[in-house]
Amino acid sequence: MFVGRIMHTHLVTVSPSTTMVKAKEIIAEKKINHLLVVDQKENLIGLVSDRDVKQSWASPATALSVHELNYLLSELTVETIMTKKIITIPPGTTVERAALIMQENRISALPVIDDEKLVGIITTTDVMEVLLQAIGFGDGSARFTVLVEDRIGVVAEVSRILKEQQINIRSFVTLPEKKQPNVYQLVMRVGAEDGEKAITALSDGGFKVLTEYVKDLTPYLPKM
Repeated sequence: MFVGRIMHTHLVTVSPSTTMVKAKEIIAEKKINHLLVVDQKENLIGLVSDRDVKQSWASPATALSVHELNYLLSELTVETIMTKKIITIPPGTTVERAALIMQENRISALPVIDDEKLVGIITTTDVMEVLLQAIGFGDGSARFTVLVEDRIGVVAEVSRILKEQQINIRSFVTLPEKKQPNVYQLVMRVGAEDGEKAITALSDGGFKVLTEYVKDLTPYLPKM
């Protein structure tokens, strides 16, 4: 899936001269975590997070009176706290690439730029939502894991067994087993009504199936 399909396009933008008080009000009213700062030509020049606002709001509190603090915050603008070195991505970026960029740079949002124009924003929350959809979480399905050898044709074999039992695969994710070289986890979901049937069929077909956490994977590892 590409970022352009899931990005937020109804953008909340502010000018660099927006006061901290106003920025805080907008964040609370719109129930968002990021404000995009643009110039008069609608070019992106900064990014302000809810965390930035909260930190700046609290920083002078111990040294000033309430009156002095309120005056300072009414004069302080987002330009003074906004992040100016912004990492952006085009709408053709894959969601997994966007997730990697956010993880590597320890950021929670990426503005999306197309033809030098601000067209959207994607956040870690959006990425998590896509992940949950991809693995079929919460749709009343049965989940299990098959440990298999990393070899050509193994996915086809697992799929064939389920096909022969007229069992539809709702989601399918592969993950390497970190502590076991050449072993992969096939994390699968089928309809709740087909769960037991699928597990039995795969077990009869010679595959090791896990339905819960086990401390020792040795009995479940494929023979290689």
